[in-house]
Amino acid sequence: MDHPRELTAEAPRAWDRPAVSVPMLICLSLVGGQLPSFSAQANLYTLGTGGALIWLGLGNRVPRRPAPRRLTPGAVWWLLPVTVFGVLEGATFVLAVGDDFPTFSRLADPLLEDHLVRSTAWFAWLAAFWGLVRR
Repeated sequence: MDHPRELTAEAPRAWDRPAVSVPMLICLSLVGGQLPSFSAQANLYTLGTGGALIWLGLGNRVPRRPAPRRLTPGAVWWLLPVTVFGVLEGATFVLAVGDDFPTFSRLADPLLEDHLVRSTAWFAWLAAFWGLVRR
């Protein structure tokens, strides 16, 4: 008898528990934080970890969490700062205005010189990406 995919329960995989996935993300972020910014090694590591997460997300290797049915009215207001950030970042990058109006990425460079801060940023990026893979 065929069952719809929505009604079948998937067995949890041992590696998919937070006790395994969070330390794995921490290890990956510590490695990424040690690499110099915009180096070939850092770019390859970013492409490799991002590609692996995309591969996991596109396949049926990770059990999915249910997506929310509807966004709350307050969630729409998050589009405003995200849009403003994207427009300002894109405009200052495309116009190459330099030090007069630096991009947010350039402003963050002094903070990201510290390995611990860079590892924390890596962990935030990986955790957000892992959350997207699970949806």
